[in-house]
Amino acid sequence: MTLPGVLLFAACTSGTEGGDAASAQKAAPEAAAAGWQVLFDGTDLSRWRGYRQDTVPAAWRIEDGGVLALVPRPGHEGEATLITRERYGDFELELDWRISEGGNSGIFYRATEDYARIYESGPEMQIVDNAGHPDGKAPITSAGSNFALYAPTSDVTHPAGEWNHVRIVARGPHVEHWLNGTKIVEYEQWSDDWKARVADSKFAAMPGYGKSPTGYIGLQDHGNPVWFRDIRIRRLDAGH
Repeated sequence: MTLPGVLLFAACTSGTEGGDAASAQKAAPEAAAAGWQVLFDGTDLSRWRGYRQDTVPAAWRIEDGGVLALVPRPGHEGEATLITRERYGDFELELDWRISEGGNSGIFYRATEDYARIYESGPEMQIVDNAGHPDGKAPITSAGSNFALYAPTSDVTHPAGEWNHVRIVARGPHVEHWLNGTKIVEYEQWSDDWKARVADSKFAAMPGYGKSPTGYIGLQDHGNPVWFRDIRIRRLDAGH
């Protein structure tokens, strides 16, 4: 898809969750008081950089209305995956995402930079057009899944072009994926069940997969246009 097509798509679609840059900035003081750290308020990418890079890859753009857009470069799939500058262990993450028709992306957490690709270390909450991408046909790789390990309990995904609201909670080994207000995945990282699933998946060939208790949040460049907005995180402790 060309850049003009991406901009037109973003301008012509909307959703009910989230808001524009002005509303995100207005809400920032209240969010900070509740322990939230705003990772993207619609204007500022200073809390991000490329995976194994020092700066934000040029494929990421901030569009009108404060939306973070990936405009992928043909033939350079995976080179623009974005990660936070800080590492997080126990956390609660919220954001909105929107995927292109037939598109694929993902949200990684507790990822390290020890390997060439982020998915070799970080668990992933799948982002995909369930109706238009092959991964969407199998529940275990469909939108909201813990990719290739835990399938969502139900499909509450909004179609390609519409916003979806994410909440990921990780507290010690306990991880929850929420999508559009519904908890759809719940698992115990490092449990016997988790280890058995990893051993029976493609991750068995990746010795560092899911091993780190802390790491970066990542937004995947999978070669398809994808949009994010209203990204915030808070560290969890005994008081949350």
